[in-house]
Amino acid sequence: MGRLALLSVSDKTGLIELARQLVEEFEFDIISSGGTAKALQAAGLPVTKVSDYTGFPEILGGRVKTLHPRIHGGILARRNLSQDVTDLETHQIRPIDLVVVNLYPFEQTIAKTDVTLPEAVEQIDIGGPAMLRAAAKNFAHLTVLCNPSQYESYLQELRQQSGTVSLEFRQTCAQQAFSHTASYDRAIAHYLETPEPQQEPSLPQQFTLSGQQLQSLRYGENPHQPASWYQTGSVPSGWASATKLQGKELSYNNLVDLEAARRIIAEFPDAPAAAILKHTNPCGVALGATLAEAYEKAFNADAVSAFGGIVTLNQAIDAATATALTQTFLECVVAPDCEPEAKEILSAKSKLRVLLLSDLYQGSKQTIKAIAGGFLVQAADDVVDSPDSCQVVTERQPTPEELTELLFAWKVAKHVKSNAIVVTSDRTTTGIGAGQMNRVGAVKIALEQAAEKAKGGFLASDGFFPFDDSVRTAAAAGITAIIQPGGSLRDKDSIQAANELGLTMVLTGIRHFLH
Repeated sequence: MGRLALLSVSDKTGLIELARQLVEEFEFDIISSGGTAKALQAAGLPVTKVSDYTGFPEILGGRVKTLHPRIHGGILARRNLSQDVTDLETHQIRPIDLVVVNLYPFEQTIAKTDVTLPEAVEQIDIGGPAMLRAAAKNFAHLTVLCNPSQYESYLQELRQQSGTVSLEFRQTCAQQAFSHTASYDRAIAHYLETPEPQQEPSLPQQFTLSGQQLQSLRYGENPHQPASWYQTGSVPSGWASATKLQGKELSYNNLVDLEAARRIIAEFPDAPAAAILKHTNPCGVALGATLAEAYEKAFNADAVSAFGGIVTLNQAIDAATATALTQTFLECVVAPDCEPEAKEILSAKSKLRVLLLSDLYQGSKQTIKAIAGGFLVQAADDVVDSPDSCQVVTERQPTPEELTELLFAWKVAKHVKSNAIVVTSDRTTTGIGAGQMNRVGAVKIALEQAAEKAKGGFLASDGFFPFDDSVRTAAAAGITAIIQPGGSLRDKDSIQAANELGLTMVLTGIRHFLH
């Protein structure tokens, strides 16, 4: 009697090839359930159905198949304990040497926009995780495989170890199985805790973060820091679903900058928009009548800083924009699509990373930061700012055009490191003061960068002005209107200064700190 393998998989990738090698090369007997047994039979491979092996039929519409002592006894038996061996013999249970299981496609199911709660619940696997956990617990005596990517390495292990499997290999597979079930359970818990759209968002009492390594990166922020890229869930989403048209491998810093760029461009879903970033801060953001015009305006906003930058565009790259992109050194370009002629033009810059991300507007609902002994979780700052939420507090009222420009500056300031000041004109950033220790310093940097373009320009501040000094500095440089959250005990001082100097001031009632 040969060794026994239990195969029960939802994802049948590589199943037939694995089973054939197990039977023909290593003389395994196979037991299987449901669709897996049918697939093996259709391929002409010998297989015993679980129901025939246990003597108990599948019941409850297939909900109960492998939950049986002959299955779990064979998995959990310790071959070095005489009592366990005696129990197997008494109850005619064969020890199982290999468990190959992957789980119902829960995440693929909930990814569908029209999925109902009962449909999602039916895709919660019970028997699969039970077998994976049992086999992983007993890795001292058998091997568990939970991913088709493991099949070939397992067969190679058998060949190299003269038909046996090393303890080290089995332990590695056990760890992967536990990680797999933990991620699976986390996806279910997250789905069930997600509030209905009409409910206030809340954070759970227990927050579990898990991911599958998507790619090992050369290093992190600096060469001495190891780094990897992890995908949350089994269904690729976000940057894991992006298509790379060309260029070198993405680095840790590239990915951090790309996500910052995606968040900025998501503020501008309507008109053609371009944003250029360095070290997660925008150096140029602009709207235009065409994508090429938007990019040209964003580039000229700070051409020096744009060198080696990250570019994000909210429309398909066309030939004119592609030509402009090749005129300077850039690290990455991301857009929802790319026209064929544009692809040909960009290919001349073979090292330039060009990515297509079809949904630039879909991001995480939470942000997470590690601290010593734990991590912090907050709801994403995805509030939609609109004219209706603004309060004009000065004698000089903004025109509709001026209010639109102020909101453009405000949306950019939301994505600049605090303390943040953004100066704009004609839907283009002209000066940005980022990450300063005091707001006065951020104002001076932004105005100095804007220079003559500050005259008649607009200024946004991510936080309130505790004194009127920044308002007076802005007026002296020629700023016409200011947008800021308000909320300072001395708001009246800033408002009085704005009235004295003939400025418009708009309060949003909400701040956008970014640390």
